[in-house]
Amino acid sequence: MFRWLRNSFLTGIVIVTPLGVTFYLIVTFVNFVDNVVKPLIPARYNPENYLPGDFTIPGLGVLIAVLLLTLLGALAANIFGRSIIGLGERILAGVPLVRNIYGAIKQIVETVFSGKSNSFKEVVLIEYPMKGTWVVAFVSANGNAELRKNIAEDVIGLFVPTTPNPTSGFLLYTPRSNTVPIDMSVEEAAKLIISFGMVSPDKLPADVQDTLPPEVTDPENLA
Repeated sequence: MFRWLRNSFLTGIVIVTPLGVTFYLIVTFVNFVDNVVKPLIPARYNPENYLPGDFTIPGLGVLIAVLLLTLLGALAANIFGRSIIGLGERILAGVPLVRNIYGAIKQIVETVFSGKSNSFKEVVLIEYPMKGTWVVAFVSANGNAELRKNIAEDVIGLFVPTTPNPTSGFLLYTPRSNTVPIDMSVEEAAKLIISFGMVSPDKLPADVQDTLPPEVTDPENLA
């Protein structure tokens, strides 16, 4: 009876936790955008001012932000809009430090949303920080001419994420020959990192699995 109650309780946690965390993140994001956008709306145009009591419209800020971004994108698609944006960029280009930050962010955003880059579409293993110790890394880019000249012709950039937050990490440059490709998608690798490695690494190469202890390659041994 006790075992059944325990298993039922744990099953409930497994079901509720992902839903609860997802709901919490969505609500937090919506509230954040609302708190940023709503104060910028003139009082006469804010529909909440015409509602009875302290009633608020959840997601109003998100809706307005989406509409404004859509209008901005439509404006930038014509000659007049491109002229204004070009003028603004020329002004920013004349400001030290600001132009570097703006240029870097613009390049990153354009690369991410263009869908033409191969960055973060390949997962590899690399021995780090010592021989016999493997970490999961994402291939971010091929090395430029200067890196190829000083390191190796097949040098690549690797982003090594941290656990349990894969959005933070550090950048490494190494010859591709030092890496071990694995049949694992970026999403699967992210789950492996977020779960502190509790997801079974069954897609690791055989020679790498041989270097790992049994409790890592076979979670049943942890029981």
